[in-house]
Amino acid sequence: MHGRINKEVDQGKAYYTVFWSPLAKADRYEIIRKVPSVAGIFELYYQDERKSLNLFFVSKAWYGGLRNWLRKATDATLEEDPRRKEILEKYDCYYRYAMTDSYADLSDIMFFFADTYFPHGHSVGSSERYTDIFVREVSPDKIVTMD
Repeated sequence: MHGRINKEVDQGKAYYTVFWSPLAKADRYEIIRKVPSVAGIFELYYQDERKSLNLFFVSKAWYGGLRNWLRKATDATLEEDPRRKEILEKYDCYYRYAMTDSYADLSDIMFFFADTYFPHGHSVGSSERYTDIFVREVSPDKIVTMD
């Protein structure tokens, strides 16, 4: 069930459950080998000096799929944003993802995350299909090592 998104609709309200994949350390070869090339959402974390994981990027992947987006987003040589590039060069990076085949659902979930993480300054729009959007996140609570 991990790595998927489920949705229920009741009286014009959407209730999403994001079943995140296990956190995995970013490695270009493992991403190419193990991450599916389908649409979805993903989060990137870096591990600081205190061994704490810090969220630094959330995005949806549509054209090209999760594999391509994660591969690019976790490679400092390909990253164009200076802040993210610096993080990728300095710290170990981890990712997790959840798949869905609905662009409208991706838009709703990204709207919810943007509204939650950046309540006073985001420009992410929802699909405008529902009066309210709710998201519950389920994590497997482990980090996958690719040994």
